[in-house]
Amino acid sequence: MYQITDMLFVGNIYEAEKPPAHIGAVLLVAEEFTPTPPSGVIYGRIPFKEFGEAKAASLQQAIEWIARHHPDNRVLVCCRAGMGRSVSVVMAYLCCVNSMAYPDVLQLIMNRRPAACPLPNIQATIQQVLQLRQGKGA
Repeated sequence: MYQITDMLFVGNIYEAEKPPAHIGAVLLVAEEFTPTPPSGVIYGRIPFKEFGEAKAASLQQAIEWIARHHPDNRVLVCCRAGMGRSVSVVMAYLCCVNSMAYPDVLQLIMNRRPAACPLPNIQATIQQVLQLRQGKGA
């Protein structure tokens, strides 16, 4: 598990199934897994295809899920290895909700999760989500 901010973490499927005690919410973004939700934490699943481009609607849904649970919980976003999909969702959250610039987010992610491998065209998809959010007044 890798800490990205004080309250946001990325991890793998094993951490999604058995999160550390300090984690209050787990979002699984791996399409190929449907584990039993861990007890004692808020749990969500929004499937993304491994190595594929993120769909703007799914990314928006993931951002909204994190935003609902983030103020009161440490949130762990997980995929199979904690390197691609989970990292991409956290990047989108930081850009869209925390208004961080993409280059700053990418640098933060690469410093905190050196093996990170964001999904293809994630910067363009984040821009689409930002436009969607602005269009509905989010």
